[in-house]
Amino acid sequence: MTIPTTSSVFTDTHIPDINEFELLRQMMRIRAFELTMEKLFLAGKLPGFLHVYIGEEAVAVGVCSCLTDKDYITSTHRGHGHAIAKGASTDRMAAELYGKSTGYCKGKGGSMHVASFEIGMLGANGIVGGGFGIVVGAGIAARNNKQNQIAVCFFGDGASNKGEFHEAVNMASILKLPIVFLCENNHYAQFTSSAYSLSVKNVADRAAAYNIPGVIVDGNDVLAVRRVTVEAIERAHRGEGPSLIEAKTYRWRGHFVGDPVVYRSEEEAEAWKEYCPIKRFESYLLENSMITSEMISKASYEIEVEMKAAVKFAEESPYPEPQEALDDL
Repeated sequence: MTIPTTSSVFTDTHIPDINEFELLRQMMRIRAFELTMEKLFLAGKLPGFLHVYIGEEAVAVGVCSCLTDKDYITSTHRGHGHAIAKGASTDRMAAELYGKSTGYCKGKGGSMHVASFEIGMLGANGIVGGGFGIVVGAGIAARNNKQNQIAVCFFGDGASNKGEFHEAVNMASILKLPIVFLCENNHYAQFTSSAYSLSVKNVADRAAAYNIPGVIVDGNDVLAVRRVTVEAIERAHRGEGPSLIEAKTYRWRGHFVGDPVVYRSEEEAEAWKEYCPIKRFESYLLENSMITSEMISKASYEIEVEMKAAVKFAEESPYPEPQEALDDL
């Protein structure tokens, strides 16, 4: 596996209408939420499974910073970062993970099924590749609504090997739907290396079969992710159809919290941690006098307070009543 070593990282001109510090702050919030939930899970306070997004924050933030509330996203089993980047509040997120009635799905979805239609989050999904069919429907709705809406489908390298991927991309291309297919290639499909499981070197290579652009981007460079996303959105708004973006990144933890991670070396993981998307962007902003150390310290404190409040909200919230089990079905 090769870690990206792009020499031009963060050298592009300022992207209009974006506060770079807010991009950093959003990545910090996602990291803090995931570390908090990981600690709670290991303490036995959260039910079910937990798949954390640590190490991949630049992808969700880079993409969702280009979207509005009216745009749609579909997510994966590792979807907390997508939800927060799209505008989900951490208190209702925490409540959902606790299984409480104040959560986004009233405590019935849990970690892998967070959804919030009011912000265009059409749902995380415990089924690998479960978002492909949904995003095609969202793309059709976006086209018919004629409001310049975009639908983004987040998926992993493993999901690109499923039939649903090929069906969805094929249909989206035929219908020229305003969809961005965003592959978060973190190099492992559960416990299997993408170097073994992919028939091509890059997931983006598969775009050629469907006559759409296939773009590879450094998924640990939030500005690079944002740049290629803007290009894909502009293409869709011109009526030219979908794009496939492959963001090369890495999950710091195993497939799930508690995974013994016997399928990769510690040296490999440590090398990627040196390539941390948050630390890299923080260093870039400091070196270019775009932020100060005091701003980072203040943000860290505010985020710490936010996480404590989110946990308190979740722990003090009630569980759903048994008679509500079939409501909303």
